[in-house]
Amino acid sequence: MTYRSATVTEQAALAVATVEEADVALHPLQEDLLGALTVYVIPETSPLLPQGVGVYVGNHRSAVMRCTPGSGDVLAAVSARVQQIVQAMSFTIDSIATALSDRMPTDTRHPFKSSLGYEITFSLLNPDPKSHDVHWDIEAAVSSYVQPFLNKLGSVANFSVDSQILYYAALGVSPRFDKASSSFILSAHSLPHVINPVEARLGSSATSLYPVLNFLLYVPERVHSPLYIQDKDGAPVGTNAFHSPRWGGIMVYNIDQPAPEKAPLPLRVDVDMVQVMEVFLAQLRLLFGISQEPLPEDFLLVSPGSEGLADWELDRLLWTRTIENIATVSTTLTSLAQLLDKIGNIVIKDDVASEIIYALLKKTCTK
Repeated sequence: MTYRSATVTEQAALAVATVEEADVALHPLQEDLLGALTVYVIPETSPLLPQGVGVYVGNHRSAVMRCTPGSGDVLAAVSARVQQIVQAMSFTIDSIATALSDRMPTDTRHPFKSSLGYEITFSLLNPDPKSHDVHWDIEAAVSSYVQPFLNKLGSVANFSVDSQILYYAALGVSPRFDKASSSFILSAHSLPHVINPVEARLGSSATSLYPVLNFLLYVPERVHSPLYIQDKDGAPVGTNAFHSPRWGGIMVYNIDQPAPEKAPLPLRVDVDMVQVMEVFLAQLRLLFGISQEPLPEDFLLVSPGSEGLADWELDRLLWTRTIENIATVSTTLTSLAQLLDKIGNIVIKDDVASEIIYALLKKTCTK
Protein backbone atom coordinates (compact mmCIF):
# COMPACT_ATOMS: atom_id res chain seq x y z
CA MET A 1 0.00 0.00 0.00
CA THR A 2 1.44 3.37 -1.02
CA TYR A 3 0.32 6.95 -0.35
CA ARG A 4 0.78 10.07 -2.45
CA SER A 5 -0.79 13.45 -3.06
CA ALA A 6 -3.42 13.76 -5.77
CA THR A 7 -2.22 15.13 -9.08
CA VAL A 8 -3.61 18.33 -10.56
CA THR A 9 -5.68 16.28 -13.01
CA GLU A 10 -7.08 14.11 -10.23
CA GLN A 11 -7.94 17.16 -8.14
CA ALA A 12 -9.81 18.61 -11.11
CA ALA A 13 -11.73 15.35 -11.52
CA LEU A 14 -12.66 15.40 -7.83
CA ALA A 15 -13.93 18.98 -8.12
CA VAL A 16 -17.00 18.05 -10.19
CA ALA A 17 -20.58 18.24 -8.97
CA THR A 18 -21.31 14.55 -8.28
CA VAL A 19 -19.27 11.57 -7.25
CA GLU A 20 -20.64 9.61 -10.23
CA GLU A 21 -19.10 12.20 -12.58
CA ALA A 22 -15.85 12.03 -10.60
CA ASP A 23 -15.76 8.25 -10.95
CA VAL A 24 -16.05 8.53 -14.73
CA ALA A 25 -13.39 11.26 -14.92
CA LEU A 26 -10.95 9.39 -12.67
CA HIS A 27 -11.17 6.07 -14.49
CA PRO A 28 -8.75 6.95 -17.36
CA LEU A 29 -6.24 8.26 -14.79
CA GLN A 30 -5.99 5.04 -12.82
CA GLU A 31 -3.54 2.17 -13.13
CA ASP A 32 -6.06 -0.24 -14.63
CA LEU A 33 -4.32 -3.48 -13.68
CA LEU A 34 -5.97 -6.63 -12.39
CA GLY A 35 -6.00 -6.50 -8.62
CA ALA A 36 -5.06 -2.81 -8.42
CA LEU A 37 -7.12 -0.59 -6.16
CA THR A 38 -7.02 3.21 -5.92
CA VAL A 39 -8.62 5.04 -3.00
CA TYR A 40 -9.14 8.80 -3.22
CA VAL A 41 -9.30 10.56 0.14
CA ILE A 42 -11.29 13.80 0.11
CA PRO A 43 -11.62 16.36 2.93
CA GLU A 44 -14.38 16.01 5.49
CA THR A 45 -15.95 19.24 4.24
CA SER A 46 -16.08 18.15 0.59
CA PRO A 47 -19.63 18.15 -0.87
CA LEU A 48 -18.71 15.41 -3.35
CA LEU A 49 -20.18 12.58 -1.28
CA PRO A 50 -23.86 12.72 -0.27
CA GLN A 51 -24.78 13.31 3.35
CA GLY A 52 -24.24 10.22 5.47
CA VAL A 53 -21.97 8.52 2.90
CA GLY A 54 -18.39 7.93 4.00
CA VAL A 55 -17.19 5.68 1.16
CA TYR A 56 -18.27 5.49 -2.48
CA VAL A 57 -17.43 2.25 -4.32
CA GLY A 58 -17.70 2.59 -8.10
CA ASN A 59 -17.72 0.12 -10.98
CA HIS A 60 -14.00 0.28 -11.68
CA ARG A 61 -10.98 -0.29 -9.46
CA SER A 62 -11.37 2.72 -7.21
CA ALA A 63 -13.22 4.14 -4.24
CA VAL A 64 -13.70 7.65 -2.84
CA MET A 65 -13.64 8.07 0.92
CA ARG A 66 -14.25 11.02 3.21
CA CYS A 67 -11.48 11.77 5.69
CA THR A 68 -13.01 11.89 9.18
CA PRO A 69 -10.03 11.14 11.46
CA GLY A 70 -11.30 12.86 14.60
CA SER A 71 -8.58 13.26 17.19
CA GLY A 72 -5.37 11.31 16.73
CA ASP A 73 -3.08 10.19 13.94
CA VAL A 74 -4.67 11.13 10.60
CA LEU A 75 -2.63 8.61 8.60
CA ALA A 76 -3.47 5.78 10.98
CA ALA A 77 -7.19 6.62 10.81
CA VAL A 78 -7.14 6.78 7.02
CA SER A 79 -5.17 3.52 6.82
CA ALA A 80 -7.71 1.74 9.03
CA ARG A 81 -10.52 3.00 6.82
CA VAL A 82 -8.71 1.88 3.69
CA GLN A 83 -8.41 -1.60 5.18
CA GLN A 84 -12.20 -1.72 5.39
CA ILE A 85 -12.41 -0.81 1.70
CA VAL A 86 -9.86 -3.47 0.77
CA GLN A 87 -11.81 -6.02 2.79
CA ALA A 88 -14.94 -5.19 0.79
CA MET A 89 -13.37 -4.93 -2.68
CA SER A 90 -10.48 -7.39 -2.66
CA PHE A 91 -8.83 -10.38 -1.00
CA THR A 92 -6.83 -10.23 2.19
CA ILE A 93 -3.79 -12.26 3.24
CA ASP A 94 -5.99 -14.23 5.64
CA SER A 95 -8.31 -15.20 2.76
CA ILE A 96 -5.43 -16.54 0.69
CA ALA A 97 -3.85 -18.39 3.60
CA THR A 98 -7.16 -20.07 4.40
CA ALA A 99 -7.73 -21.13 0.80
CA LEU A 100 -4.24 -22.59 0.51
CA SER A 101 -4.60 -24.64 3.67
CA ASP A 102 -5.44 -28.34 3.57
CA ARG A 103 -9.13 -27.63 3.96
CA MET A 104 -10.85 -25.30 1.52
CA PRO A 105 -13.06 -22.65 3.15
CA THR A 106 -16.72 -23.58 3.41
CA ASP A 107 -19.12 -21.34 1.49
CA THR A 108 -22.81 -21.79 2.15
CA ARG A 109 -23.57 -20.48 -1.36
CA HIS A 110 -21.60 -23.33 -3.01
CA PRO A 111 -20.68 -21.55 -6.26
CA PHE A 112 -19.80 -23.51 -9.38
CA LYS A 113 -16.36 -25.09 -9.40
CA SER A 114 -13.71 -23.73 -11.75
CA SER A 115 -14.10 -25.04 -15.30
CA LEU A 116 -12.80 -24.25 -18.77
CA GLY A 117 -16.35 -23.69 -19.95
CA TYR A 118 -19.99 -23.50 -18.96
CA GLU A 119 -23.25 -24.04 -20.81
CA ILE A 120 -26.20 -21.81 -19.98
CA THR A 121 -29.69 -22.97 -20.87
CA PHE A 122 -32.81 -20.84 -20.60
CA SER A 123 -36.01 -22.89 -20.59
CA LEU A 124 -39.60 -21.69 -20.81
CA LEU A 125 -41.96 -24.15 -19.14
CA ASN A 126 -45.55 -23.96 -20.34
CA PRO A 127 -47.50 -26.80 -18.67
CA ASP A 128 -50.84 -25.55 -20.01
CA PRO A 129 -50.44 -24.60 -23.71
CA LYS A 130 -54.18 -25.03 -24.26
CA SER A 131 -54.78 -22.04 -21.99
CA HIS A 132 -51.59 -19.98 -22.47
CA ASP A 133 -49.85 -19.06 -25.71
CA VAL A 134 -46.60 -17.79 -24.19
CA HIS A 135 -44.15 -15.65 -26.17
CA TRP A 136 -40.70 -14.60 -24.95
CA ASP A 137 -38.00 -12.70 -26.85
CA ILE A 138 -35.15 -14.65 -25.30
CA GLU A 139 -32.64 -13.83 -28.05
CA ALA A 140 -32.90 -10.08 -27.53
CA ALA A 141 -32.94 -10.50 -23.75
CA VAL A 142 -29.74 -12.57 -23.76
CA SER A 143 -28.07 -10.03 -26.03
CA SER A 144 -29.01 -7.10 -23.79
CA TYR A 145 -28.58 -8.60 -20.31
CA VAL A 146 -26.55 -11.80 -20.34
CA GLN A 147 -24.00 -11.33 -23.13
CA PRO A 148 -22.36 -8.18 -21.65
CA PHE A 149 -21.91 -10.11 -18.40
CA LEU A 150 -20.42 -13.12 -20.20
CA ASN A 151 -18.15 -10.90 -22.29
CA LYS A 152 -16.65 -9.55 -19.10
CA LEU A 153 -16.18 -13.11 -17.82
CA GLY A 154 -14.31 -14.07 -20.98
CA SER A 155 -11.03 -14.32 -19.06
CA VAL A 156 -12.61 -16.79 -16.62
CA ALA A 157 -14.11 -19.37 -18.99
CA ASN A 158 -15.83 -19.98 -22.30
CA PHE A 159 -19.63 -19.82 -22.41
CA SER A 160 -22.34 -21.12 -24.70
CA VAL A 161 -25.99 -20.09 -24.42
CA ASP A 162 -29.10 -21.82 -25.73
CA SER A 163 -32.82 -21.78 -25.05
CA GLN A 164 -35.83 -24.05 -25.37
CA ILE A 165 -39.57 -24.17 -24.77
CA LEU A 166 -41.02 -27.20 -23.00
CA TYR A 167 -44.75 -27.87 -23.16
CA TYR A 168 -46.73 -29.88 -20.62
CA ALA A 169 -43.73 -29.66 -18.24
CA ALA A 170 -45.09 -29.51 -14.70
CA LEU A 171 -43.05 -28.85 -11.58
CA GLY A 172 -44.02 -32.15 -9.99
CA VAL A 173 -45.16 -30.54 -6.73
CA SER A 174 -48.78 -29.74 -5.98
CA PRO A 175 -49.09 -26.17 -4.70
CA ARG A 176 -51.21 -25.40 -1.66
CA PHE A 177 -54.26 -23.17 -2.05
CA ASP A 178 -54.40 -20.20 0.30
CA LYS A 179 -57.98 -18.99 0.91
CA ALA A 180 -56.91 -15.67 2.42
CA SER A 181 -55.14 -14.52 -0.74
CA SER A 182 -57.07 -16.68 -3.25
CA SER A 183 -53.75 -17.89 -4.60
CA PHE A 184 -51.57 -20.99 -4.66
CA ILE A 185 -48.40 -21.34 -2.59
CA LEU A 186 -45.11 -23.14 -3.00
CA SER A 187 -43.45 -23.32 0.40
CA ALA A 188 -39.69 -23.32 0.93
CA HIS A 189 -39.55 -26.96 2.08
CA SER A 190 -41.13 -28.14 -1.19
CA LEU A 191 -38.73 -26.30 -3.48
CA PRO A 192 -36.01 -29.01 -3.50
CA HIS A 193 -38.61 -31.43 -4.89
CA VAL A 194 -39.42 -29.11 -7.79
CA ILE A 195 -36.18 -29.63 -9.70
CA ASN A 196 -35.94 -33.41 -10.14
CA PRO A 197 -39.13 -33.96 -12.20
CA VAL A 198 -38.21 -31.09 -14.53
CA GLU A 199 -34.52 -31.89 -14.88
CA ALA A 200 -35.23 -35.12 -16.74
CA ARG A 201 -36.84 -33.12 -19.54
CA LEU A 202 -34.13 -30.47 -19.89
CA GLY A 203 -31.80 -32.81 -21.74
CA SER A 204 -28.68 -30.63 -21.82
CA SER A 205 -26.76 -32.00 -18.83
CA ALA A 206 -26.56 -35.52 -20.26
CA THR A 207 -24.68 -34.43 -23.41
CA SER A 208 -22.62 -31.53 -22.08
CA LEU A 209 -18.88 -31.72 -21.45
CA TYR A 210 -19.08 -28.68 -19.16
CA PRO A 211 -21.23 -27.74 -16.17
CA VAL A 212 -24.71 -26.63 -17.18
CA LEU A 213 -26.47 -23.64 -15.63
CA ASN A 214 -30.25 -23.99 -15.93
CA PHE A 215 -32.62 -21.03 -15.77
CA LEU A 216 -36.31 -21.96 -15.87
CA LEU A 217 -39.21 -19.59 -16.42
CA TYR A 218 -42.39 -21.33 -15.30
CA VAL A 219 -45.85 -20.09 -16.30
CA PRO A 220 -48.32 -21.80 -13.93
CA GLU A 221 -51.27 -23.78 -15.16
CA ARG A 222 -54.54 -21.89 -15.24
CA VAL A 223 -55.96 -24.01 -12.43
CA HIS A 224 -52.94 -23.12 -10.24
CA SER A 225 -52.80 -19.38 -10.96
CA PRO A 226 -51.60 -17.18 -9.44
CA LEU A 227 -48.73 -19.11 -7.87
CA TYR A 228 -46.38 -17.59 -5.29
CA ILE A 229 -43.24 -18.79 -3.51
CA GLN A 230 -42.94 -18.44 0.26
CA ASP A 231 -39.69 -18.41 2.22
CA LYS A 232 -38.96 -20.41 5.39
CA ASP A 233 -40.73 -17.80 7.51
CA GLY A 234 -43.89 -17.94 5.40
CA ALA A 235 -43.32 -14.54 3.81
CA PRO A 236 -43.75 -14.12 0.03
CA VAL A 237 -40.54 -13.99 -1.99
CA GLY A 238 -40.40 -10.65 -3.79
CA THR A 239 -38.89 -12.00 -7.01
CA ASN A 240 -41.11 -15.11 -6.96
CA ALA A 241 -37.96 -17.07 -7.76
CA PHE A 242 -35.34 -19.23 -6.10
CA HIS A 243 -31.92 -20.57 -7.04
CA SER A 244 -30.28 -23.93 -6.40
CA PRO A 245 -26.49 -23.86 -5.85
CA ARG A 246 -24.45 -25.42 -8.67
CA TRP A 247 -27.60 -26.03 -10.69
CA GLY A 248 -29.45 -22.84 -11.64
CA GLY A 249 -32.62 -20.93 -10.88
CA ILE A 250 -36.38 -21.05 -11.34
CA MET A 251 -38.77 -18.13 -11.61
CA VAL A 252 -42.55 -18.40 -11.48
CA TYR A 253 -44.17 -15.96 -13.91
CA ASN A 254 -47.81 -15.20 -13.16
CA ILE A 255 -50.18 -13.75 -15.72
CA ASP A 256 -51.44 -10.38 -14.53
CA GLN A 257 -55.05 -10.79 -15.59
CA PRO A 258 -56.37 -14.34 -16.01
CA ALA A 259 -58.71 -14.76 -18.91
CA PRO A 260 -62.44 -14.67 -18.16
CA GLU A 261 -64.19 -18.00 -18.27
CA LYS A 262 -65.68 -17.31 -21.72
CA ALA A 263 -62.57 -15.72 -23.24
CA PRO A 264 -61.11 -17.52 -26.27
CA LEU A 265 -58.21 -19.80 -25.44
CA PRO A 266 -55.29 -20.00 -25.58
CA LEU A 267 -54.63 -16.58 -24.08
CA ARG A 268 -51.61 -14.82 -25.59
CA VAL A 269 -48.96 -14.01 -22.99
CA ASP A 270 -46.04 -11.67 -23.75
CA VAL A 271 -43.35 -12.13 -21.11
CA ASP A 272 -41.79 -9.01 -19.59
CA MET A 273 -38.19 -9.97 -20.29
CA VAL A 274 -36.74 -7.02 -18.35
CA GLN A 275 -38.32 -8.32 -15.15
CA VAL A 276 -37.23 -11.88 -15.88
CA MET A 277 -33.64 -11.20 -16.89
CA GLU A 278 -32.98 -8.99 -13.87
CA VAL A 279 -33.79 -11.98 -11.69
CA PHE A 280 -31.80 -14.46 -13.78
CA LEU A 281 -28.77 -12.15 -13.91
CA ALA A 282 -28.82 -11.83 -10.12
CA GLN A 283 -29.00 -15.63 -9.84
CA LEU A 284 -26.16 -15.98 -12.35
CA ARG A 285 -23.96 -13.81 -10.14
CA LEU A 286 -24.77 -15.99 -7.12
CA LEU A 287 -23.97 -19.18 -9.00
CA PHE A 288 -20.46 -17.86 -9.67
CA GLY A 289 -20.02 -16.73 -6.10
CA ILE A 290 -20.29 -13.04 -6.95
CA SER A 291 -22.17 -11.56 -4.03
CA GLN A 292 -21.52 -8.62 -1.79
CA GLU A 293 -20.62 -9.18 1.82
CA PRO A 294 -22.28 -6.96 4.46
CA LEU A 295 -20.81 -3.45 4.35
CA PRO A 296 -20.61 -0.65 6.91
CA GLU A 297 -23.69 1.57 6.91
CA ASP A 298 -21.90 4.56 5.37
CA PHE A 299 -20.71 2.62 2.29
CA LEU A 300 -22.44 3.47 -1.00
CA LEU A 301 -22.10 0.64 -3.51
CA VAL A 302 -22.97 1.49 -7.11
CA SER A 303 -24.94 -0.94 -9.25
CA PRO A 304 -22.72 -2.60 -11.89
CA GLY A 305 -25.16 -1.51 -14.60
CA SER A 306 -25.76 -3.33 -17.88
CA GLU A 307 -22.53 -5.35 -17.62
CA GLY A 308 -23.71 -6.91 -14.37
CA LEU A 309 -20.16 -7.05 -13.00
CA ALA A 310 -17.83 -4.37 -11.67
CA ASP A 311 -14.12 -4.46 -12.51
CA TRP A 312 -13.14 -5.08 -8.89
CA GLU A 313 -15.70 -7.91 -8.65
CA LEU A 314 -14.04 -9.54 -11.67
CA ASP A 315 -10.65 -9.20 -9.96
CA ARG A 316 -11.98 -10.87 -6.84
CA LEU A 317 -13.50 -13.70 -8.90
CA LEU A 318 -10.16 -14.26 -10.65
CA TRP A 319 -8.46 -14.32 -7.25
CA THR A 320 -10.94 -16.95 -6.08
CA ARG A 321 -10.45 -19.14 -9.15
CA THR A 322 -6.66 -18.84 -8.93
CA ILE A 323 -6.64 -19.82 -5.27
CA GLU A 324 -9.03 -22.70 -5.92
CA ASN A 325 -6.86 -24.03 -8.76
CA ILE A 326 -3.63 -23.71 -6.75
CA ALA A 327 -5.18 -25.59 -3.84
CA THR A 328 -6.53 -28.29 -6.17
CA VAL A 329 -3.19 -28.77 -7.93
CA SER A 330 -1.32 -28.87 -4.63
CA THR A 331 -3.67 -31.48 -3.20
CA THR A 332 -3.61 -33.60 -6.37
CA LEU A 333 0.19 -33.65 -6.67
CA THR A 334 0.57 -34.42 -2.96
CA SER A 335 -1.88 -37.32 -3.19
CA LEU A 336 -0.10 -38.64 -6.28
CA ALA A 337 3.30 -38.44 -4.56
CA GLN A 338 1.96 -40.32 -1.55
CA LEU A 339 0.48 -42.97 -3.83
CA LEU A 340 3.79 -43.43 -5.68
CA ASP A 341 5.60 -43.87 -2.37
CA LYS A 342 3.30 -46.78 -1.52
CA ILE A 343 3.11 -48.37 -4.98
CA GLY A 344 6.47 -48.32 -6.68
CA ASN A 345 5.45 -50.03 -9.94
CA ILE A 346 2.26 -48.10 -10.74
CA VAL A 347 1.67 -47.53 -14.47
CA ILE A 348 1.43 -43.87 -15.50
CA LYS A 349 0.71 -42.88 -19.08
CA ASP A 350 3.32 -40.81 -20.87
CA ASP A 351 1.04 -37.78 -21.30
CA VAL A 352 0.22 -37.76 -17.59
CA ALA A 353 3.89 -38.11 -16.67
CA SER A 354 4.90 -35.22 -18.92
CA GLU A 355 2.24 -32.97 -17.39
CA ILE A 356 3.47 -33.82 -13.87
CA ILE A 357 7.10 -33.17 -14.81
CA TYR A 358 6.14 -29.88 -16.45
CA ALA A 359 4.21 -28.78 -13.35
CA LEU A 360 7.07 -29.67 -11.01
CA LEU A 361 9.72 -28.02 -13.20
CA LYS A 362 7.64 -24.86 -13.51
CA LYS A 363 7.15 -24.80 -9.75
CA THR A 364 10.93 -25.19 -9.23
CA CYS A 365 11.73 -22.43 -11.72
CA THR A 366 9.22 -20.13 -10.06
CA LYS A 367 10.90 -20.65 -6.69
